[in-house]
Amino acid sequence: MKLIGYNVNGIRAAMNKGLLDWLRAENPDIFCLNEIKATVDQIDTEAFEALGYYHYWYSATKKGYSGTAILSKRKPNHVQYGCGKELYDNEGRVMRVDFDELSVVCNYFPSGSSDVRQGIKIKFLDDILPYYQQVKNDIKNLVIIGDFNICHRPIDIHDPKGNKNTSGFLIEEREWMDRFFDAGFTDSYRYLHPDLAHQYTWWSYRANARYNNKGWRIDYQAVSETLKSKIIGAGCMPDVLHSDHCPTWLELAI
Repeated sequence: MKLIGYNVNGIRAAMNKGLLDWLRAENPDIFCLNEIKATVDQIDTEAFEALGYYHYWYSATKKGYSGTAILSKRKPNHVQYGCGKELYDNEGRVMRVDFDELSVVCNYFPSGSSDVRQGIKIKFLDDILPYYQQVKNDIKNLVIIGDFNICHRPIDIHDPKGNKNTSGFLIEEREWMDRFFDAGFTDSYRYLHPDLAHQYTWWSYRANARYNNKGWRIDYQAVSETLKSKIIGAGCMPDVLHSDHCPTWLELAI
């Protein structure tokens, strides 16, 4: 099973940059999108159906903002929209699809773009971990895919010293990542590549950051402990250029 996660920074803009041709070539079984920035009536969904996908969209109530989506080659047994917290559900931040073999959560964490939003981000972290634990208790095989807006370790960011006081690399955010992985989840990429540096999934549009590979690894595919032994491969695709993020991929022996 091949899974891809991608913060597209606007699904319509990404489609105008050739997303569909790229998706046709990659042909993942499951495709999780973050920051779609659109409602379903604004999206050419027939183009995804033509590629053989069932598609599920979870838009924010605010126009042109946030939102997630999951595309699947197989029809899921169940689709769950939201995590039961109105603040985050209004922003379309968490959705889940359930299959016989496993369940997949697609999530888009808030960013700390201001003091107010940083407070919301910290509250989200406090609320989302119990939700993950509850889901994991109910569902044996769980994959959590998306933009966490946090670099876990110094190896995951180009300038750890310069960014130690920057949202996304704050000590309390990184300590939350420790608790998340200690709660029975595995960073699939670091499981296979524990020491590989300069592997990023987001770059600022400023100062030629992507060209100079001054980036952050903030997009993850985490798996429950029951799936760790089934990881075949995991990586990121920095040469895919539809967004300021790049896709992440995971292959499982399922």
